[in-house]
Amino acid sequence: MTSLPITAPTPLDYFRTLVQSDEHFPLLEAAASLAQDEYPDLDLQTVLGDVDQLLARLKRRIPADAAALQRLRTLNQFFFRDLSFGGNVNDYCDPDNSYLNVVLRTRRGIQISLAVLWIELAQGIGLHARGVCFPGHFMVKVNLPKGQVVIDPFSGQSLSREELSERLEPYKRRSGLVDEFEVPLGLYLQAAPPRDIIARMLRNLKEIHRAQEDWQRLIAVQNRLLVLLPDAWAEYRDRGIAHAEQGHTELAVGDLETYLVHAQDALDIDAIAERVADLRRAKQ
Repeated sequence: MTSLPITAPTPLDYFRTLVQSDEHFPLLEAAASLAQDEYPDLDLQTVLGDVDQLLARLKRRIPADAAALQRLRTLNQFFFRDLSFGGNVNDYCDPDNSYLNVVLRTRRGIQISLAVLWIELAQGIGLHARGVCFPGHFMVKVNLPKGQVVIDPFSGQSLSREELSERLEPYKRRSGLVDEFEVPLGLYLQAAPPRDIIARMLRNLKEIHRAQEDWQRLIAVQNRLLVLLPDAWAEYRDRGIAHAEQGHTELAVGDLETYLVHAQDALDIDAIAERVADLRRAKQ
């Protein structure tokens, strides 16, 4: 009887299994798995175990009958002060700020990576905590019996309505959302689904790699984005351009043509069609 060889799933295959369902979407594990492209030997169970240990330490500090506000205060004391988690102000654009295995070690990250860890701990102690895709700056929020608390995960600061409105002003002016186009603050504080959080983490990495013209790493990020958001046609365009920069002509043409078929009203259709024609001529 011959035994069939067993091949381990690739990091991308594993990511695909994690993000298949919105109903059962493991935010922490999906976020931790993003580091596998950069750290191929990473043991995700170790990362999850490290977070479990932090949660166990936190739970020991909280009486069983503690009110929600007391739980929140204990969490913030533990996370931001005792453990000194916070924003990496010295090297904000370091890709490691998005990798949870590194953030757990250095205690430094960007808003969204810190938020994923904070949310996991908050939910683990019974708080109704969610992420918020606030323009330009990811936030977390907790619903308490007497109202909602919005926190900046970069600093641990609790933000008032006035402070949130002030942070919104530059975005609203740039976007023309003023006067009769004014949008209520509450619309900017909607809870972000886990799929949106992972997409935002990937797009942060995408912009870093694109700015550095690191096409190989950019393609790896795009592969994950297209597994996560298979109908995000602009991501095919961007991956196609990265493939072209790498000299992967067939892959580039395939992605760019997919974009042309599905994004017919886009403003850059003519430019992308010309790019495809150039690639085909260069291949001949």
